[in-house]
Parts: sequence; C-alpha cells; structure tokens
Amino acid sequence: MFRFPLLALLMFIVTTVSADDYPRLTNLPTIYINTFDNRPVTSKTDYIYATMHYVDEADQLTTYDSLQIRGRGNSTWGLAKKPFRIKFHSKEKFLGTGYAKAKSWTLLANAGDKSLMRNAVTTLMGEFTSLKFNPAAKFVDLVLNGEFLGNYQISDQVEVRPHRVNITEQDLPLADTSDISGGYLLEVDGFYDGNTFVSSEYGVPIRIHYPNEEDIAYSQTEYIRQYISGFERALANDNYTDARMGYRQWVDSASLADWYICTEMSANIDGFWSSYFYKDQGDSLLYWGPLWDYDIAYDNDWRIPGTVDKLMTEDGYGDTRKWTNRMWTDPWFARLINRRYNELLDAGIVAYLHEKIDSIDMLLQESQERNYEKWGINRRMYHEIVLYSSYDQYVADLKAFITDHAEWLKTAFLKKSPEEPVAPEEPDDPTPPFVPENYYYRLTNVRTGKAMEVVDGAVVQMPVDDNRDTQEWQVMPVGDCFHLVNRSGNVALNDPTEGEVGPTTNVGTQLNVASADDTDFRQLWTLIPQGTEGCYNLLNAYSEHIANLSGGSDADYTPIVSYNNDDRNAVSQNRLWRLEATEKLPESVSVTQLEMEPEEYALAYNPHTQYLHFASAIPDDLHFQAVVYTAGGRKVAAFNATEGYDMSHEAMGTYIVVWKTGGKLRSVKLQK
Repeated sequence: MFRFPLLALLMFIVTTVSADDYPRLTNLPTIYINTFDNRPVTSKTDYIYATMHYVDEADQLTTYDSLQIRGRGNSTWGLAKKPFRIKFHSKEKFLGTGYAKAKSWTLLANAGDKSLMRNAVTTLMGEFTSLKFNPAAKFVDLVLNGEFLGNYQISDQVEVRPHRVNITEQDLPLADTSDISGGYLLEVDGFYDGNTFVSSEYGVPIRIHYPNEEDIAYSQTEYIRQYISGFERALANDNYTDARMGYRQWVDSASLADWYICTEMSANIDGFWSSYFYKDQGDSLLYWGPLWDYDIAYDNDWRIPGTVDKLMTEDGYGDTRKWTNRMWTDPWFARLINRRYNELLDAGIVAYLHEKIDSIDMLLQESQERNYEKWGINRRMYHEIVLYSSYDQYVADLKAFITDHAEWLKTAFLKKSPEEPVAPEEPDDPTPPFVPENYYYRLTNVRTGKAMEVVDGAVVQMPVDDNRDTQEWQVMPVGDCFHLVNRSGNVALNDPTEGEVGPTTNVGTQLNVASADDTDFRQLWTLIPQGTEGCYNLLNAYSEHIANLSGGSDADYTPIVSYNNDDRNAVSQNRLWRLEATEKLPESVSVTQLEMEPEEYALAYNPHTQYLHFASAIPDDLHFQAVVYTAGGRKVAAFNATEGYDMSHEAMGTYIVVWKTGGKLRSVKLQK
C-alpha cells in the first residue's frame, strides 16, 4: 500500500463538490470514484485511497471520503472490464435498510455475462428457497477517474456479519473460556487461496474465511479441521446411509438440498469448484451457501457447452463433487433432492425467475445500451458460448435455458437415484393387513405426502425430514390393535376426545400424545387396509374415529384430528396414510403380529406363585414354544408349552406371550 503526506490527504478529502459535477447517467444510480492523484487500480491485494460520489435514483448526492479501492476476482481480474472491491473508512449502510452495515463491498463487472444479470438471478433463486444468506444485487453505472466503465453490480462481500453470513462471531482475542465451536465460514476453494487445508478423507481444499487468517488461533484451526474430518469419515464409512452413524447427522438437510438444487438449476460449472458453507457456534450441523459467482452459469462457458442436459455433479469442475456424488448413492439423499425439487417446481420457481428476469431486463435497458457502446454487444469478453447482436437475444437465451434445463432435471434427478430393493407385489393386489417388522415407521398422508409429527405434544402435518425423531413411530401389536409410540420419547399416539363418542359423533378433536400405556384404549389403533397402494386408515379403539388431516390442507402444522368413521374411509385421501419403514429398531426389540388364542386350550397365570403355563385337555397338543415380550416389544424369555415359565423375577407391568400353532401366530396379554 502506498503512503502519502497527511496534508495531501486532507486537501484531497475537503475538495468542494457540486451535484452538477456528478450527473446521473441513466435511470440507475451512478457511482463516481476518484483515486488519489488519479492513480490506476492495478492490484487486487493493495488498496489505494479514493473518494466516492454516489448519485441515487432521486439525484441525491452522497460523498464518501477516505474510501479505499482495489481489484478483486481470480480469472475475471484479467478481463478488460475489471471487478473491484471497495472499503469505507467506517461501517456504512451502503444499500440502506435490510442490508448489511459494513466496510467492505464488491463492484461486480459481470463482464463475461452479456445479460449482466446471472449473479442477480441466482441471488433471487436463493431467496425463493430456504437459503438464509443471499448476496445483494444493486445495479449502478460506474465512472472511475473520469472514465465510464459501464454497468456494475453492488454486492455483499461474503463475510460473517449481520445481513451477510449472520453466524456467531468468535472472541477476539481468544480467551481460555472461549467457545470455539463456531462460527466458521468455509469454502471448498479450487484455487487454494488464503488459509486453506486439505481434508483428510477426500482431499478437498477447504479455505477458512472466518475467523480471518490474521486472527485465527491454532486451536480454532485444529477444531474445524477435525470437525471436517469427522464429517468426511461419516460420509466415507460403510454405514454412511445410516441416519445415526452416517453423514446425515452432520448436515442441515434443508440448506444442503436447496444449495445443491440451485447449483444444478443454474448449471454453474464452477459451483463445486467454489462452494461456501458454514458452521455456527453450539450447532453440530454444516449449513450450505451462500451462492456466489454465477456469471458463467446458465450455459455461458464454452469449456463445458450444452449444460442444458448435463448435471454439474458429473460434468462440472471442483472437489465438492466428491461429496455430492457419494451422497447420490444414498437413497435418502436421492429422495431429499427429488422431493424438494418437485416442491420448488410446484411452487412456481421457473415462472418466478422468468418474472424477475423481465423486471431486471426493463431496469437495465438504458444502462446496458451505454455499457455495450463501450464494450461491444457481440465482443467475446471471456468464455461466452454464443454472441448475439442484441441484448434482448441474450435475455431470451437465459430464459429459454432455465425453462429447458428445469424440465430436463426432473428426469435427470430420478435417473440419478439409486435403485432400492422393493418387495415383489402384484400391482392389482389389495393392500394387505399391516404386519410391522423390526423398524420405526413414518406415517405420511396420501393427499399431501407430508408426515405425521409430534410438535409440542400435538400431532400435526410437517414436511418429511429423515432427521426428525418426532416423525418416527414404533408400531407394536396389542391384540388386534396397534400401539404407536413416538421415537422422540415414551409417548404414544392418543385420541383425547371427551364426552360421548361414536363413529360419526363428537368429531374434530386434535390428536395428541400421552405417556405410553398399551392398556389405554385411547392409544390403541386398528390399521384398516384400503385400496391397492399400501394405504391405511387409523381407527381409534376408544372413540371409533379415524385419524384425518384437517381440511386436507398442504400447510405445515395442519392438525391431525379425530374424525368421521364412515363410507368415505376408502376414498378420502385426508384419512389415508402410508407407513414407510425408516430405520431398524435396536436388536433387543422384536415386533410380531399378534392374535387372540383359540378356545381349545388356555394360557394360565397364577398371580400368587407368579407361574405362567399352558393348560389343555390334550397335553400332547402342546408341542410348541412360547415367547414372552414386554409391552414395549423386548423379548424376556422363551419356554416350551409343556413346561411353563416362572415370572417371579420379572418386573411388574404388562407382558405379551406369543406362540404359533396351526400356521398362525397367537398371543395373549397379561398384567403382572
């Protein structure tokens, strides 16, 4: 950085300016930057001092003294129309309310993007999804040292700060009691710039953007290195598809899905070369984003042409693909991406982007004309694939790509999904009686595809999320019924309807959960098979009501209610549920279909001697083995029917005895 006398600096700052000296050039704001002594900006590492005059849309002039400016970018710094980074003397609300108050801002040239809007469109795409941090996009005209440089985009510097990447800032300086679990702003950086380490399992270059290189302590570097190693080991090991032992416990699925989908929708060939992600303090998950540097996306780079029918995880550049390609072999990830992509399509993301492109097109008409008077509309600046003679053609090309690529991705994502083993079943066979296996189950509504979930003790509809125990249920037979116990705690699906009840009376009470008790009829449910698509009604043993999605609404938090039990059970999708096995139960738990015993013999239990045995008029018929389970499904004993079993050493509680005769499983429940 150069030095100059303080007096010269003061003379430079106090120069009188007039609004007439700085006219607005188009309908956009105009920025005038003058460096000290009109020195050219030649470095992307060393700042030089300058003043800036900002003329807004209302022709109001704001002057900023002691500004600093330098170049920025990697390959884009070598282009004729160069990008810049500016730094104010103190933090500024440069773009006003709702944006960051910060010293550092970027001026993107968008030189290789003839539409000038690919970065802005990607920001809007991120805003349409769940991604929290999306860089600002404010278009201006730029004049540097008296030379008009064209249309530029003011954007955020990617850094940890409110309204940017708003995660916890770590202590500076670090103290012995400091919490170093976060925040960290990271990037998979193919350029190996800055403070970069190479991950242990996949050899991915990870740049630590925050804490800053000059501030970060050894303990912080080691913490985040070990954390990334843990994530990669979970992704690389043989159990990587397991919800508990695999990588799922390390990632925020919502941001992962939306970041990945945006990267593929935009067909950014460098999206996996430079990928931002972050970890917050006290949070065990990695979050993905923000989206950054998309000027060569949307089929705008001749190095990989024809991206309208390509997946970037297969054909793009960058080591993040090592992670995403491994994830694609996991059926959970495939379901996550396909489900979320279809949600975005149904929500109208393509029409939304077209509308925003049209708005930006109108906004930029005056500015783009002046821009291309200087730079040429059909001059190749970087890696552009096609050169048109008009700006409108570039905009139309962008819109057509989004339409065609979005449609192609639907099939591409399905084809990318790994095949899962499916039990053979004739398509015309009716739904069979439900027989639970050694799994937790998720119940999804047939109308909406959303899951039955426990939220603050109430039972509601929420989007399917493999990371939520509150969406998983252990389904345990109790006689002819089932007891549905939620995985998040010892609570069971319960119908709290009060007053006189009947199949079609006193309906509409929201279902809830209660402490698990398989002797409480409010917690016992019959699963009634319906149709040919694996659908069931849930019929409560106490109220004789059916579990129903209230109003059939798609909205999250829609209540599941106790509702009519009538001839619409088979046709009302609000009352129909699918049960999807999610994860195996612990080895000590076994679940079996139970039936009541026949009358030819009986199972007897003496509460005084606490002895359990079978009695029959024909003892020779007792040539089977019986198994004793707790009400929770844990096996405690097995005994031959001719011998019996001493229950005196078992705890007080409810037990289920199961045996098989005549090719059928039979059972009885007893209370010790």
